[in-house]
Amino acid sequence: MDFRQIIETVGQLVDFAGVAVMVIGAVVSLPLAIRGHQPRQLPPGTGKLSFYRSYRQLLGRSILLGLELLVAADIIRTVAVTPTFVSVGVLAIIVLIRTFLSFSLELEITGRWPWQKEASAARSGSTASAA
Repeated sequence: MDFRQIIETVGQLVDFAGVAVMVIGAVVSLPLAIRGHQPRQLPPGTGKLSFYRSYRQLLGRSILLGLELLVAADIIRTVAVTPTFVSVGVLAIIVLIRTFLSFSLELEITGRWPWQKEASAARSGSTASAA
């Protein structure tokens, strides 16, 4: 086995892991949502999540993790095996689309952008500075 074959195999394994995480996450999320799974830290003033909202959040988290693995597999294959301008350009577009999807899912799941502080951390910081 030469280097290209090894890297291609590693890329395929990481691709498989990404898809498996999404599929297993979808299957595991369903019984968790049926049992009424609730996140540990809900934003202040919100009630319990409905089945639909709970399932959507659980599924979104597994999709986010799966997307991260798929991006890693694309990077492994593109950088290590075929680093041409065309392949790097295609990789950049794929990463851009998946990053947009990740940000959109994060906003759906948590209700805030990834770079925003949590509401409770922002409040405690402002209360501590006022004291």
